[in-house]
Amino acid sequence: MKNFLCVLAGMLALPAALYAAPAADPASAYPSRPVRLITGSPGSTSDISARLIAQKLSELWHQQVVVDNRPGAGGLIGAEIAAKSAPDGYTLMQGHIGTQASPQFLYKNLGYDPVRDYAPIALVSNSGIALAVHASVPANNLKEFIAYAKAKPGGVNYGSAGGGTSSQLSGELFNQMTGAKLVHIPYKGAGFALTALVGGETQAAFLSTTTISAQSKAGRIKGLAVLSNKRFAAAPDIPSVAEAGYPGIEASVWFGLFAPAKTPPAIIAKINRDAVASLQTPEARAILLAQGAETVATTPAEFSAFVKSEVAKWGKVIKEAGIKAE
Repeated sequence: MKNFLCVLAGMLALPAALYAAPAADPASAYPSRPVRLITGSPGSTSDISARLIAQKLSELWHQQVVVDNRPGAGGLIGAEIAAKSAPDGYTLMQGHIGTQASPQFLYKNLGYDPVRDYAPIALVSNSGIALAVHASVPANNLKEFIAYAKAKPGGVNYGSAGGGTSSQLSGELFNQMTGAKLVHIPYKGAGFALTALVGGETQAAFLSTTTISAQSKAGRIKGLAVLSNKRFAAAPDIPSVAEAGYPGIEASVWFGLFAPAKTPPAIIAKINRDAVASLQTPEARAILLAQGAETVATTPAEFSAFVKSEVAKWGKVIKEAGIKAE
């Protein structure tokens, strides 16, 4: 009888013990296998920063982070793949304006929801966008260029990396806030837009400081202003639009880490913590600075708020400019 009562007491105590036991932390064993990081075309700015973060996380986690390049459609192909992947932390994506902030306003049948289908993790890198002009353009600062453009309404064109990209949206924001009537000429990437500008096919372009750096230093093009209220650390010789009397014209080329929606918050927090720590090292900062970019440490909540602000901002620009998918 005594043994029976002991067994019964043990059985009754078991459920209580189970309830009292702490739940297993899904991040404690993460990652236990290779992680895939989806990004854009090989050799692109997106690819360069993705490979940096993949290398750093691989070293920290002792698990390989494999960069999965998905070129085409401005990153939309890779974004759709990521959105439909298992929410377990083993598929990540490097997103940007073209995948998260503008496509919902440009495409009727987008294969994913840029906000609902993702869990923002962290901002990876940020590059300034500069207004650059061909060497022959008779303007050496922003005020002179705006006066030049207004004197020729519809007669000055600007190249971009393609419809819906940050470079086109920056150009339209510039038009709306200055009254310039620059004509948009889309190209199949930033490299093609730069080649057109250097060759005089276009008179201006809105491109990242990374893209224009070498040609600007060589004197083939002129960087007139960075679309920011302050100078950009990676391009300190180019004045900000605020310095020229046009504050508020702000745009950048940013890349950030995303996971499929419903990825466990503990895993999101771990990736954020490790990614931010990796990107804040002197080595990582130097590599990004050499590419004309900088790092910005954010929490998942801060990055989520940033993405939502970008959606609102660029949605307004697209609607007012009447931009359509090309």
